[in-house]
Amino acid sequence: MPIDHLSATFAALADPTRRAILGRLANGEATVKELAAPFPMSAQAVGKHLRVLERAGLIERRRAAQLRPSRLRAVALKDAAEWLDTYRAFWDAGFDRMEQRLRDDG
Repeated sequence: MPIDHLSATFAALADPTRRAILGRLANGEATVKELAAPFPMSAQAVGKHLRVLERAGLIERRRAAQLRPSRLRAVALKDAAEWLDTYRAFWDAGFDRMEQRLRDDG
């Protein structure tokens, strides 16, 4: 069965810890120890989150001596953003209607 990359992306993004990790990686690559620092969890638990992000294609990890720094991969986020963007007209129309109602009631 082929992997549904969009579903994997949104499943990975559903967790606030993983979103925070991605936010940190947006500033540059980091080791597990660096990524674990702000969280009340073990490096092993952060490693599990990193594996989910890696399987979803949101990050990539490389080996540098004893370290495995992670870095953000923008392609999966771009695909998710493009999918969400298909609904922009729907959202904009809804906001326009709400704005009009507020003006009419005000």
